[in-house]
Amino acid sequence: MEEIQSQSDNYRSSSSSASSPASRIPSNNFFYLRKPGALRQPISFEDSPEWEDTDVDIRVDDGADSIHLATTPASPSLSKLNSGSLPSPPLHDGAVIARKIAGASIVWKDLTVTIKGKRKYSEKVVKSSNGYALPGTITVIMGPAKSGKSTLLRAIAGRLPDSAKMYGEVFVNGAKSHMPYGSYGFVERDTTLIGSLTVREFLYYSALLQLPGFFCQKKSVVEDAIHAMSLDEYANKLIGGHCYTKGLPNGERRRVGIARELVMRPHILFIDEPLYHLDSVSALLMMVTLKKLASSGCALIFTIYQSSTEVFGLFDRICLLSNGNTLFFGETLACLQHFSNAGFPCPIMQSPSDHFLRAINTDFDRIIAMCKNWQDDHGDLSSVNMDTAVAIRTLEATYKSSSDAAAVETMILRLTEKEGPLLKSKGKASTATQVAVLTWRSLLVMSREWKYYWLRLILFMLLSLCIGTAFSGLGHSLSSIVTRVAAVFVFISFSSLLGIAGVPALVKEVKIYASEELNQHSGALVFLLGQIFSSIPFLFLISISSSLLFYFLVGLRNEFSLLMYFVLNFFMCLLVNEGLMLVIASIWRNIFWDILMLVSIHVLMMLSAGYFRIRSSLPGPLWTYPVSYIAFHTYSIQGLLENEYLGTSYAVGQVRTISGFQALQNSYEISAHANSKWGNVLALFLMAVGYRVLAFFLLHFCVSKNPLPHRFIRCRKEMNG
Repeated sequence: MEEIQSQSDNYRSSSSSASSPASRIPSNNFFYLRKPGALRQPISFEDSPEWEDTDVDIRVDDGADSIHLATTPASPSLSKLNSGSLPSPPLHDGAVIARKIAGASIVWKDLTVTIKGKRKYSEKVVKSSNGYALPGTITVIMGPAKSGKSTLLRAIAGRLPDSAKMYGEVFVNGAKSHMPYGSYGFVERDTTLIGSLTVREFLYYSALLQLPGFFCQKKSVVEDAIHAMSLDEYANKLIGGHCYTKGLPNGERRRVGIARELVMRPHILFIDEPLYHLDSVSALLMMVTLKKLASSGCALIFTIYQSSTEVFGLFDRICLLSNGNTLFFGETLACLQHFSNAGFPCPIMQSPSDHFLRAINTDFDRIIAMCKNWQDDHGDLSSVNMDTAVAIRTLEATYKSSSDAAAVETMILRLTEKEGPLLKSKGKASTATQVAVLTWRSLLVMSREWKYYWLRLILFMLLSLCIGTAFSGLGHSLSSIVTRVAAVFVFISFSSLLGIAGVPALVKEVKIYASEELNQHSGALVFLLGQIFSSIPFLFLISISSSLLFYFLVGLRNEFSLLMYFVLNFFMCLLVNEGLMLVIASIWRNIFWDILMLVSIHVLMMLSAGYFRIRSSLPGPLWTYPVSYIAFHTYSIQGLLENEYLGTSYAVGQVRTISGFQALQNSYEISAHANSKWGNVLALFLMAVGYRVLAFFLLHFCVSKNPLPHRFIRCRKEMNG
């Protein structure tokens, strides 16, 4: 305790070194400014004023889904302290604010979360945390990196991964019950949006996926969400993010992600780092918007790393974490008093959040070690000489014995002593509606994504044109068979390789699915059906345009039925390739690794397709079984050659003729059966179905459980505090 007291005294003296310690005068201005006419005088930096406690009276009506909240303004609010930048409404002394807020309260009691292998020194990521959130208020979980912020937020929301174990209790309206669908919303830190849709379109399709009822009823919900997040001027602008569009700024993109959850009108909204990667102006605008949202009755709980003074003044309650330990929970102004009582008052010209993190972030110890023997022009670095480990122990011990901790326990007891109304599910859209919505949305995205769809169509046509001209003028003699087989092989193989250009679009679709499935907006089966139905028109357009160019330039048999089979065969080949890409995209969800894996797989399939060496002559253990049988190139090429050569004959000399099957034996292995070409189409169809069944299991059991984009860094990012 002597070490703790000495460290606290050192920090108190260092924070007061530029001020007059004899007088600590409370002031209504957080920043002490020069008076008019005194511009040449130095600015006076004083210690934090002594804040009085704010009395809060909360009572729950019997049988009512509401909480009455009365506040007695015993001390100035921090929003009034910030140089008048965000003034609070004027209040008369002794005035009482009473408002009825429809919503839900949430309480967590003795909440502990353990994750095996998460930390070297302890498996406990969150340790015995207590707190609550009320309707119409903003509760902020603050702390340095890896302090357990996101873990605590996910634990309260019931969204911990399978590797985590939670101990303790969570109460919603006083009852230990699971929050049903639609009663709460959760916004991830990295929200995946669809860049080729406008804000209004994106939210409208989200509402169609989430809400039951008629289409016209959902337009008003979307407009309410747009207005609630102050997105009116951006409603008809493309979200952007790739292709040629510039896209919305980061702040507006974050608000769109929040608005997506608001279409369900949740009672409680959880947000992971709403100010992530936002500048000071965007962060302030975001917080003002969230404050307005909270005033409508929604209980907001979100994590934050640090904030400006203006943003800090908009918080109602703060939960301060460090290494999983709760250092404080309570009113925002009381946190300043708590640090002052512990011996770490906040300097006047420093942001409260910066001061809190400076005191509890152990990374500052490395800075102290670097600057230990170094001095600047003004002397030693006394402002960074505090041991954060001592500060953390001091703050934790002070909080446990403080009236703030006792007040939290009293409030938890009051909120949980009687059960309120249970939250009810708001229903879901039907599966047929969701499939139709996803199909139409994907078709709209395809029509606008020229880089991933229309450009691919042009490239396929150019490839067919190049191959067709390179193999044109072959004729129908016996000597042209080898060259024509080469043309078919090159066309199928190179077209399949070119199809890999669609990987970025598929990866994007899988990420969007992971984001929507995590909030139960969609499912694996719905996503697959929507993806198939939307991709069929595009793949058919590619198959018919490319087939016509290749078929007539190379000079294949001029029969309509044979041409239609060629188109169908090539279409099934593209459908199988699309399914293979979807499987790989579901496994990796990283464009580089997806393309690398697909190119490798295609090379192996091309080698075993029977062109370079007859399939029956391939080495048995690996190349024949199983590679040549799982290579869709084999069935596609075999079917096209059977379509071209079965039923034909070629003259050998003047008196002898041989069938097309006999002429092809030395070039490619096909079946002599007349209907064998339809067996190859059936094999392609079964492979297309098989790949999508495999994709369904991957999407359902892997992507939905681990929605983050790269499995190599999944464990590190999944619960990043």
